[in-house]
Amino acid sequence: MAEAAAGTAPRDVELSDQGGEQRYDKIESKKEEKPALPDFFPSHGLTTAEADELRTKWGLNELEEKSTPKWVTYLHMLGLWGFNPMPVIIWVAIIIEIGLQNWPDVGVLVAIQFINATLGWYETIKAADAVAALKASLKPTATVKRDGSWQNMDAKFLVPGDMVLLGAGSAVPADCLINDGRLEVDQSALTGESLPVTMYRGDSAKMGSTAVRGEVEATVESTGSNTFFGKTATMLQAAGGIGHLQKILMSIVIALVAISLVLCITMLGYLLGYGREPFKEALTFVVVVLVVSIPIAIEIVCTTTLALGSRELSGHGAIVTRLASIEEMAGMNMLCSDKTGTLTLNKMVIQDDCPIYTPGITKEDVLKSAALAAKWKEPPRDALDTLVLLNSGLDLKELDQFEQVDFLPFDPTIKRTEGTLKGPDGRTFKCTKGAPHIILKLVEIDQEEVAKRVNWKVMDLGRRGIRSLAVARTNDEGKWQMMGILTFLDPPRSDTKITIERALEYGVDVKMITGDHGVIAKETARQLGLGTNIPDAAGLPTLAADGSIPKDLGKKYGKMILEADGFAQVYPEHKYLIVEALRQEGFAVGMTGDGVNDAPALKRADVGIAVSGATDAARAAADMVLTLEGLSVIVEAIRIARCIFCRMKNFINYRIACTLQLVVFFFIAILSLHPSTYGHEEHFFKMPVLMLILITVLNDGTLISVAYDHVIPSHQPEKWNLKVLWVVSTVLAAIACLSSLLLLWGALDASNPKGMFAAFGLPAIPYPEIITMMYLKVSISDFLTLFCARTHHGFFWSDRPSPFLAGAATVSLGISTLVACVWGDGQIDGLHVRGLTKSSYKLWPLWVWIYCLVWWVIQDACKVVTYIILRKFNIFHINTSTMVNVRGAATFNENPLARQSAGSVEGKLAEMKVEKALESVTRVARRSNEPGLRRVSQDLNLVRNSIKLARASMGGSAATAGAAAAADVEAGTANADTELARIQQTIVQMEKAVAAAPPEDRAEIQKNLEELQRAADRMAAVNKLAQGEIQH
Repeated sequence: MAEAAAGTAPRDVELSDQGGEQRYDKIESKKEEKPALPDFFPSHGLTTAEADELRTKWGLNELEEKSTPKWVTYLHMLGLWGFNPMPVIIWVAIIIEIGLQNWPDVGVLVAIQFINATLGWYETIKAADAVAALKASLKPTATVKRDGSWQNMDAKFLVPGDMVLLGAGSAVPADCLINDGRLEVDQSALTGESLPVTMYRGDSAKMGSTAVRGEVEATVESTGSNTFFGKTATMLQAAGGIGHLQKILMSIVIALVAISLVLCITMLGYLLGYGREPFKEALTFVVVVLVVSIPIAIEIVCTTTLALGSRELSGHGAIVTRLASIEEMAGMNMLCSDKTGTLTLNKMVIQDDCPIYTPGITKEDVLKSAALAAKWKEPPRDALDTLVLLNSGLDLKELDQFEQVDFLPFDPTIKRTEGTLKGPDGRTFKCTKGAPHIILKLVEIDQEEVAKRVNWKVMDLGRRGIRSLAVARTNDEGKWQMMGILTFLDPPRSDTKITIERALEYGVDVKMITGDHGVIAKETARQLGLGTNIPDAAGLPTLAADGSIPKDLGKKYGKMILEADGFAQVYPEHKYLIVEALRQEGFAVGMTGDGVNDAPALKRADVGIAVSGATDAARAAADMVLTLEGLSVIVEAIRIARCIFCRMKNFINYRIACTLQLVVFFFIAILSLHPSTYGHEEHFFKMPVLMLILITVLNDGTLISVAYDHVIPSHQPEKWNLKVLWVVSTVLAAIACLSSLLLLWGALDASNPKGMFAAFGLPAIPYPEIITMMYLKVSISDFLTLFCARTHHGFFWSDRPSPFLAGAATVSLGISTLVACVWGDGQIDGLHVRGLTKSSYKLWPLWVWIYCLVWWVIQDACKVVTYIILRKFNIFHINTSTMVNVRGAATFNENPLARQSAGSVEGKLAEMKVEKALESVTRVARRSNEPGLRRVSQDLNLVRNSIKLARASMGGSAATAGAAAAADVEAGTANADTELARIQQTIVQMEKAVAAAPPEDRAEIQKNLEELQRAADRMAAVNKLAQGEIQH
């Protein structure tokens, strides 16, 4: 669970906060108990019949979510609703074909339109239904009195007049009026008030707020859209659309459509002007080429990929409520994590240390008295009762010999609980537990001496981040005496440290943002290797007087926030502004939270993550909802999101190449390769519309399998480098287009005894079969290009495809080959076409396949060479853009904080690797008493110091400008270079000394040193890049 702000600190946090009393005195002064409203009549509960009647009048208690009807989605896919340019182009083509009365072509184009629309609609609806089904499991519940008995039910069935129970930690399920008693309510997300509001009889607790202290019965006043939350909390509604990804896709589509339009219009003008082609035939062919070339399936494939990814994420405990957040999580480079429940267990563990202040008693007696200061026969009311009653190992049956005469529950005014008990001997006494400084005020026996000892102990525990709970009891004279102090803490999860290490390996910096006390936050951060630079909220920004966000937030506070390892004692407002400051400086920020007060920050973050057990408001604002506890779920979600990003990038890379090679092939063929020049009857090379449509249908239908492809996730936050994408796609398209043009030229010139076909001993091929041959060639090249486009660091065999993708491609290639072989001999679209096996020579399909495979290898080799050239000369910043840990920046010079961020991430990672290696070497050295290993341990300490110095040098003068700052940066990178060189030398020396380690331990130490070497190499690469930019 995420921590509340300092002012709304959970009860266990307050126990170690010496300033807590003063804070709550301020709260109490805000509002005194007021008389009951004269016209307020508390509910005593409804019957089921009454509730049903009221529900008919007021409706369900749920907020209306913005959702698009399925029929509207279908019309959008058809291009008949909203902005969707691709289907609109097909409708234009259909209208043109109707005007030309080409009814077969009209039928084919209409079929393509509805097939693509249906596929896109199905995948979109399937994704929406999956998200809706997952959201259904997150519905809130309420404790309501119906038919005279208390029962838990879905909160959506509440009606005005219902009687509900509101207790600490529960969400207020509707607008409710307090019947009697007193309740502390956190309304920060609704009113902006950071401190809890104290409410009494007749006060209205609003839906969307959270009860933080007390327990009362209340009457439902308003439900659903009639609540204050329903009218004003629109900022907590999940955003629709696919945001940044939509912009990327639209820019690519517009560019491809523009290129296709220019080339197709040029072809049409050439056919009508120079070629004297009939208008009807020329327009029909050009329109179909345009339809085939536009990337109709691009959004369908991307939606399918995201939808499948969301299902995979749900299997790992992350429910995606907005599909576009998957793409944004792939590029996330900063994670602001709460502490309790995410980094820690969210479970207090009692420590062995239990100071005793009453002679003759034991820790067991202190635990028993603490349990007597609670209602041990009832379920625990909060974390401290759970700690004492369930997690202490105490046998509660032993307490049944006592009768609880009276009980005083926890209240902010007294900050303790108290039980009045009657023992087996009939004597009455009291037990209390609470914050030490509060319990000390009650102590009457040896008060001064006990106070000195307790205060010293509490300070000592606080420095170590250990919390304390004081327990006192009255003696036979009714005087309070201190029994002892129970010590406890919320320890880090066993997997948190290694999970943070994994996050750093993925280039994601982790900062702890907590409402907890500073000393506790620092101790937790130290144990996790996050660093101990954890300032409190005093230096953080605040909202302007009018409530607006300062536009220079990032410039003023970005460097300070970046340098910190986290923040303690923060308010909800601070979380929001931390996210905003980082975003203004170009960081892609993820934010975790669970409370209503976290909702604005979750909404503002690029990826808002509601942790397990989050409130309904936090879930509504979040992009992802975790169903499992711990940070490991988030890191696994980062890995999966980057795999999904890779699949989309591979497909887009292919789609650009496919479009370019097809439209450019026909453009050059129309203008340059005239069949009549080679003795054939046709003046221009054209392909039947049906063949072009078959290419499109088979390609688009099969490409959905890209969503299942096997990919390797990047170890750096993902970015869209569209310039590199276009260059590589153009190279792939150019080779495929060149091979198609060369084959067409060879086939047209096949009757020439000195031609290409004759040189290979191939016979002349009739023109009807040339058309079929080119259909088969284009189909095969299209699919083989996909396997080139999906690998970026080697040849096509360097990364195996998934069986599903390989199988789908095999089926489509098989169908294309079969169609080319068995196509009948006859006229279609005014062209004479014949299958490749219909004449006496039957081997044309085999030769086409061999030809395509040879050119596939050439195409892939050209792709590899292209990448080598791009990387060697860092063209379009292909090497550096991913290393620069800021969105929208390709070099460190573009953003003054980029170098500091990259150095911080790599430095933290290297420090964690040193600690890991040092731990294993020290353990083995103690056991084996080997002098060489002790020297290695000393060397590792030197390496740790060098890494800290290098990290500090890489972060110097990051936020300043001018010649002096540039000189400081240059000096910093030089110093870092010196320290990193020293690290490399020391590691080499240590590897030699490791040979003295026992054989059974040598492998572990060697593995840790190799990991340290890789981390140091990464750090050196960042520093080298920074040096290179300075020199240029």
